[in-house]
Amino acid sequence: MLILIAGPYRSGAGGDPRAMAANLARLEAAAWPVFAAGHLPVIGEWVALPVLRSAGAGPTDPLADRVLYPTADRLLAHCDAVLRLPGDSAGADQDVATARRRGLPVYRDPAEIPRRTPQETA
Repeated sequence: MLILIAGPYRSGAGGDPRAMAANLARLEAAAWPVFAAGHLPVIGEWVALPVLRSAGAGPTDPLADRVLYPTADRLLAHCDAVLRLPGDSAGADQDVATARRRGLPVYRDPAEIPRRTPQETA
């Protein structure tokens, strides 16, 4: 499965680049358990941040709202599930709502994600 990892990025950071980096690190920490279970993790910021940089903007720029949320929505069109990490995040809540509308499973803990057998991953 392609699994979108959703959780706080800008939320609670108050525009502080170090706080956003720490939030991204928490999202990325969930990538290994998803991968180890035989799936492919993706984080919206992995796509959205280079898009913003190419537009000469960053995550606190007004353009960010027109890139971050739509990027996650476009990714969800290709995802099979969402892993929602703890923490207040309007964007992650929006990802969960979109996933549920599309009938995708939403996991709250990496341990809930079904493991693929070695035969399935070959």
